[in-house]
Amino acid sequence: MIMPVIRASFGRNEALHLVELVGRNDPELREAARQRLEDGGLDDLLDDPRVLNALLTDDQVKSRPEIFFYVLVRQSMLERGVEDPVAADYVASMLVGFGRNRRAYRISAGREEEYGYLVDLMARLRSAGGRESFLLRMHMGNFSLWLSGLFPDYLESRVRRRGGPPISYYEQVGTSGYLMAADSPEAATLGLEGSLRALAEHFSRVRGALNRISDRHLWQGSGDPVERLLREVTYAVE
Repeated sequence: MIMPVIRASFGRNEALHLVELVGRNDPELREAARQRLEDGGLDDLLDDPRVLNALLTDDQVKSRPEIFFYVLVRQSMLERGVEDPVAADYVASMLVGFGRNRRAYRISAGREEEYGYLVDLMARLRSAGGRESFLLRMHMGNFSLWLSGLFPDYLESRVRRRGGPPISYYEQVGTSGYLMAADSPEAATLGLEGSLRALAEHFSRVRGALNRISDRHLWQGSGDPVERLLREVTYAVE
């Protein structure tokens, strides 16, 4: 199950490493970043655009891929006017998870059955109950956001060539999936209700934030672009 866990996983040394990256060649800038961390906390530091720039350009980066993805998603969502850090954490956790072991096509890491189309998820939902129903609803939101956010050109090409559904279809299904998941008792138990409602409310803006990430940072080539980006970031850290 996708959970917003990246921010909670930050250690003190990881935060200080970001401070060092920001001010590597400027002691005053380094001190300002350290003070920002002390006064405003970790979230305040991570919202500094200079942190993302350092993660993208500094050859001494030692941060985990999860940290890179959180900062990337958080700042792109801020640019689109979505200010909830927990929602950004959820989206970043989803991208990291979906970039590994075909997780994007399964409703949870422990399930073997794969769903390549939203219509298959909706068909399964009609006969599902309990926890499976909750996971299917979440995945409708996640899969819709992942596809329309990172692969808009692919979806548009399907519209032109095969009469596939437009981006608006993914927005509608994704919003509905997140809202239904938020209304499930499991969401309240897991503390996910607020994040899921925020993603439903701002689905179009979050999709736009991921479109921007795709345009800026995901390149052409074979295979899953998120998996490629994960490999690149992991290689840089190692």
